[in-house]
Amino acid sequence: MSVVRGTALSSYPSLVTDLGGDPLRLLTDAGVRPADVGKYDVFIPFSAVLQAVESAASATATVDFGRRLAERQGIEILGPVGVAARTAPTVAVALAIFGNFMAAYSPALAIRVMPGNDPSRSFIAIEFLSAQAVQCPQSVELALGVSLKVLRFFLGSDWSPLSVHLPHTLVAPRADYLGYFGCRPYPGERTAGFTVRSADLARQLHRDDVAHRAIVEYLDGITARDSGLAQSIRTIVRQLLPTGAASLDVIAAQFRLHPKTLQRRLADEGVTFAGLVDEVRRESAEHYLRATDMSLSHLTHELGYAEQSVLTRSCRRWFGCGPSAYRRQEHLPPRSPVRA
Repeated sequence: MSVVRGTALSSYPSLVTDLGGDPLRLLTDAGVRPADVGKYDVFIPFSAVLQAVESAASATATVDFGRRLAERQGIEILGPVGVAARTAPTVAVALAIFGNFMAAYSPALAIRVMPGNDPSRSFIAIEFLSAQAVQCPQSVELALGVSLKVLRFFLGSDWSPLSVHLPHTLVAPRADYLGYFGCRPYPGERTAGFTVRSADLARQLHRDDVAHRAIVEYLDGITARDSGLAQSIRTIVRQLLPTGAASLDVIAAQFRLHPKTLQRRLADEGVTFAGLVDEVRRESAEHYLRATDMSLSHLTHELGYAEQSVLTRSCRRWFGCGPSAYRRQEHLPPRSPVRA
């Protein structure tokens, strides 16, 4: 299972509401916690986001829901990846940043710039690494719409590509696509993306070398395969635990590594994957038991356990007592000092 940052659904609740729908029901039915929407530091299952977007289009009878949502989003949903691109010297370098670091936003998406047969033209491919996405036209058009908005951020609000390519049949009149993208749409293509003028990619941006270098170094740290991997994995595990998908295979896929390679690199840092997961679970359990009144059944789910008995055994191993006893002892008022 792949994931995407919570910002992928930024403005989703307000748009659905404006269209007469019930965003809380649609999000819940899709398996998305409403509180996670719009948060960059939260990962959401990619399949759940696809379902939320497609179901909203159907529930509100809005054939251009994906493109409407894109109008309410922008480069800011990409977090540090967007900041790095904004500080790049040229459009081409900005797109290369997206290509190198898009996995920090979602490993399910990739961006590539490919030369065309005509040197004056290039193709910007928006690739979905999830097979399910090709059956989700609204989600594809959301990604294309956000990409168009980012390109116009770089190249000016009146800029348009030469053509837009979609892997699905048109879900709205052709004129709607012409008006939205400012170019001819080509449905039924193998890859989603835009044909653009190669000269546009060479355009200079308002570069900031210091900021650019700093943010790229940061991205190198959180996506690197060799440095700080354990901390990055802790962050992802923390978000995936409630989904029950914090497995070695899933986490390795987020870094595009073979599970054995991931284990070897963690070993180089002196840790194991199982140990990291256990540490994250212990930290989370300690926090929730000490600082909240979360029920034990809810806590069991938050830690990714199938049964509450597993939570009990883990707490005895971590704290020397069961979860209820640990909560009681942590909530006891401090004893008064003994006076002679």
